[in-house]
Amino acid sequence: MDAWTGHEVPTLPGTATPPALFDSARRSVQPTTPGATATMYVCGITPYDATHLGHAATMITFDLVQRAWRDAGLDVNYVQNVTDIDDPLLERAARDGEDWVVLAMRETALFREDMEALRMIPPAHYVGAVESIPAIAAHVRELLDTGAAYRLTDGTGDIYFAIASVPSFGYESHLSREEMLVLSAQRGGDPERPGKRDPLDPLLWRGARDGEPAWDGGDLGPGRPGWHIECATIALGLLGDTIDVQGGGNDLLYPHHECSAAHAELLTGAAPFARHYVHAGMIGLAGEKMSKSKGNLVFVSRLRADGIDPMAVRLGLLADHYRADRDWTDDVLKAGQQRLARWREAAAAPAGPSGAELLAAVRGALHDDLDTPAALALVDAWSEAALSGPGDDAGAPALMAKTVDALLGIRL
Repeated sequence: MDAWTGHEVPTLPGTATPPALFDSARRSVQPTTPGATATMYVCGITPYDATHLGHAATMITFDLVQRAWRDAGLDVNYVQNVTDIDDPLLERAARDGEDWVVLAMRETALFREDMEALRMIPPAHYVGAVESIPAIAAHVRELLDTGAAYRLTDGTGDIYFAIASVPSFGYESHLSREEMLVLSAQRGGDPERPGKRDPLDPLLWRGARDGEPAWDGGDLGPGRPGWHIECATIALGLLGDTIDVQGGGNDLLYPHHECSAAHAELLTGAAPFARHYVHAGMIGLAGEKMSKSKGNLVFVSRLRADGIDPMAVRLGLLADHYRADRDWTDDVLKAGQQRLARWREAAAAPAGPSGAELLAAVRGALHDDLDTPAALALVDAWSEAALSGPGDDAGAPALMAKTVDALLGIRL
């Protein structure tokens, strides 16, 4: 599957170090310490609706990580998936009387357009679940062979992962069993399913059902993969046994990231699966998380169609810290538009305060767990100074523009 085209990212003068990021497992900000090539896996969309601002905020977070690593001189092997077969996709297609393949292809194409408009650096590998099914089935067979997976005896052909096979299960999310049970039921699990060894055991392989697509699983029988094993398989195949960052929205911390890490660790014997588990906050509207089920989505494509500059949208989403749950409002968008106009005016000034000092300060803010509010405030202050009187650095406006482009993804 092809990603979007991307754009040239300016190279900045001086040196930078890899950022420190909050790790959900250690519950603290810790330095990232990649080798020459940093590795990152970010969970992508299930393509049954257009890209909303919650998706955009999550993807911007990990775009910033990639930019910071590149600024530190690292190569980045970034993998993002598309869950192009899953229950919500099939349900939406059935509701609308549409072929699920056509729906998935259309919404994935729209997502790529939105990512391009928002100036996201594309992943090195953009991978669909469907194209990964042979590798997923092979991993399910491995887990069966080791006793970490089991078949239900109800004739469905369903295969589950036994969380009891991973004594450390729960180390990433730090949730109580009671909390896990609630979230499992809310986020795609089936804790009430009869025949499971543990209500929290996640699905690895769903046996074929009448009217549903299915693939040849060899001795697994026909069916399709579970969600968590999809991401574990794609990440292991393209990034190796241990990765630097596994990322997504904070609604993926449990069960998705907890389970995918458990699958990966069982398959490889290497733990932890990720050196950093990084989670972005949710975007809400009128105090409620944006979600398809609530019908309160603000779509990137709709904003674009209304003539809103995607850079203003990006600035609006950068205005609060990435880990914060926050609301999208008309005022947030208006502030982004005003900031963008002011920055563009300042970038066209004949001179300004020291561009090198601004670059160093913005780097420092982003190094500290992607502190974008601080970074934006620094550029705001520089812009006001550049516009309030003659500066002494004629190269500063151009360096300011390169800085916000390279590190924040804002094209002036």
